[in-house]
Amino acid sequence: MNVLIVNINAVYGTSDKPLPFKRGAAMSVLESVSKAFIRIENGIIAEVGSMKDLDTHADVTINAENGMVLPSWCDSHTHIVYAGTREQEFIFRIKGMSYEEIAARGGGILNSAERMQNVDEDQLYDQSLLRLNEVMRMGTGAIEIKSGYGLSYESELKMLRVIKRLKEQSLIPIKATFLGAHAIPKIYQSDRQGYMTLLTEKMLPKIVDEGLADYIDVFCDKGYFTVEETDTILEYGSKYGLKAKIHANELANSGGVQIGVKHNALSVDHLEMIEEKEVQALLASETIPTVLPSCSFYLNIKYAPARMMIDSGLGIAMATDYNPGSTPSGNIPFLINLACNKMKLMPEEAINAITINGAYAMEMNQELGSIEVGKVANLIITKPMDSLAFIPYAFGSNHIHKVIVRGKEI
Repeated sequence: MNVLIVNINAVYGTSDKPLPFKRGAAMSVLESVSKAFIRIENGIIAEVGSMKDLDTHADVTINAENGMVLPSWCDSHTHIVYAGTREQEFIFRIKGMSYEEIAARGGGILNSAERMQNVDEDQLYDQSLLRLNEVMRMGTGAIEIKSGYGLSYESELKMLRVIKRLKEQSLIPIKATFLGAHAIPKIYQSDRQGYMTLLTEKMLPKIVDEGLADYIDVFCDKGYFTVEETDTILEYGSKYGLKAKIHANELANSGGVQIGVKHNALSVDHLEMIEEKEVQALLASETIPTVLPSCSFYLNIKYAPARMMIDSGLGIAMATDYNPGSTPSGNIPFLINLACNKMKLMPEEAINAITINGAYAMEMNQELGSIEVGKVANLIITKPMDSLAFIPYAFGSNHIHKVIVRGKEI
């Protein structure tokens, strides 16, 4: 089917020289075509041009009504498969309790793990599908989803099977990440090695046998998994063909960045606590640092030093961390405001972080993340606005007019 999007004020995120991801000063550049059209054939971008040169007809014509067109958001770090919500912990935080204090009282990850044991797979799928559809309507066109709220053989497999079902049914591409090493479950508190054995010798073989994961992740931080434990888990993951992604340096300068780089991790995520040595390790690698500003906002903790990282020459990705405890939101337009307002990124840098760089953090940069001929037509059409800065500026408004997935309006 041939589709035309016409009367576009400007198409942003075009590229004449495709890059794996944008780094340093290049992150402030968001290439564009003004007064444009986009032609789509069978869900793939076939042409981007000026309206004055338009001389083709289509089976379907979509009028952008002078809005902007952007690549859809590529959300490379989420936990949207979870059972139930955790409002009580929000109240605890209002009263002054810290993340660690809530976890010590049985809240946090262990709270979600207990709920996961008591939900059946169909219920879990239905809850998660609602969240997936919600973020799609807000412009998300590709997403990564982690396990990690199971923390047992049965529950981790249940989560990953639900993610697989979402993959099979979803209009947008999904990557699955095995995060059994999210926390030590209660029954293994005095037997860490026993849980390590369960992860590496029982869970991993079954997960790989059923084709349930694309990546493996570890929460390498104070109070969770040590650098040595992370090293072991990632070694096992590599043997089973799973690339690494790391939760690192959220609560302390944990060494997680360096162990991620050692294992050629696709991304190291969080990074609220990093220094020059971590930046230098990343500069010498192809691992992309991923910042999660809505987690910092929600927990009232330090923001990752994204401005410093970009000024040092790094490229960064940005993601929502959508989860029930520290970021119960998949709202990327608000995320862009946080990046600009709290991290001092320019709007163009924030958009590159959540499009082409987010795509790289899921190995989807050959298909998504920019508006190029040959890429999948997952696009956002905004309402009319004078500049992209209006998106983070007017952060409480819905600026999305239409969402296009594989060339079709959803």
